Amino acid sequence: MPITVAFRDGARRVQSAPAILAGVFALTLLLALPLGLALRNSIRAHLGDSVAADTVASGVNADWWDEFLSQADGIGQTFSPSVIGFAAVLDNLSAVLDNRPRAAILVSAAAAYLFGWAFLVGGILDRYARNRPIRGPAFFAACGTFFFRFLRLGVISWLVYGALFGTVHRWLFDEFYVWLIRDLTVERTGFFLRVLLYAAFGTVVLFCNVVLDYAKIRAVVEDRRSMIGATVAGVRFVWRHLAATSRLYLLNSAVFVAIVTVYAAVAPGAGGTGAEMWFAFLIGQAYVLARLWVKLLFLGTQTALFQGELAHAGYTAAPSFTPPEPPAAEAIAGAPTGGV
Repeated sequence: MPITVAFRDGARRVQSAPAILAGVFALTLLLALPLGLALRNSIRAHLGDSVAADTVASGVNADWWDEFLSQADGIGQTFSPSVIGFAAVLDNLSAVLDNRPRAAILVSAAAAYLFGWAFLVGGILDRYARNRPIRGPAFFAACGTFFFRFLRLGVISWLVYGALFGTVHRWLFDEFYVWLIRDLTVERTGFFLRVLLYAAFGTVVLFCNVVLDYAKIRAVVEDRRSMIGATVAGVRFVWRHLAATSRLYLLNSAVFVAIVTVYAAVAPGAGGTGAEMWFAFLIGQAYVLARLWVKLLFLGTQTALFQGELAHAGYTAAPSFTPPEPPAAEAIAGAPTGGV
């Protein structure tokens, strides 16, 4: 199947199910809202009736911010300048590349999100694979069917990423990189060597990510119960269709990069009140919604590619509809003999 065909087909599947996008956005909001309220209460308690409250309400007070961070704990420790606008994107990217630990409360929130995503993704993939509307009970039945299977797949994912970030990353950047630059005197050379190691490590991580995506797809489309078998099948599919899966992944990634670029251009900075503040909030939520849409786009296009390459579309697609003959035709040809 040509990549552009799979991409358009997958995009249509995502577009035809807007309720899924609304649902994953609601899940994200539901998990983020308690953290936001806790941070709001922490800031309010620290400000109280102080003079700094007026300056903070009308702009940025760097002195108060430093004081707040020095005394904050829990969710308050995450309220750093890196959360403003596009800086949050760069901070997250840097944390992944350098394997920096995150605050415990953020790790807990991420775990809860992954738990919710493990429940929903079975129904999402089932809907995209069928390529037709399904009712709520059928959607959540698929969610329940694959939930515990995907929890087992989550254990496999945890082992894979744990080995990559816990062992491979540490060896590459804490040992091998240090050995490479031990005699270097030009800083630029050391920088390029680190970039090359980032690229090599990122390639391995992305390959594992693609394999696990297709493991989920094969588990749903082929109703696999063994997640080890689904993972092995995912490896086989990606390896045998390496060019197609890679090009599709790059095409989806290009869409994501375009969205990030637009956000970088329009993301507001710190400060602002009234309408400006609400505009900044809406821009941020639009970016979150766009990122979730891209996440679903990956699933939809990869499902379309898999079904197209292995001719699995007939397993789950809607049956073709043959309209009944009009009464006049039946009067001439006679009534059909089959059916009910």
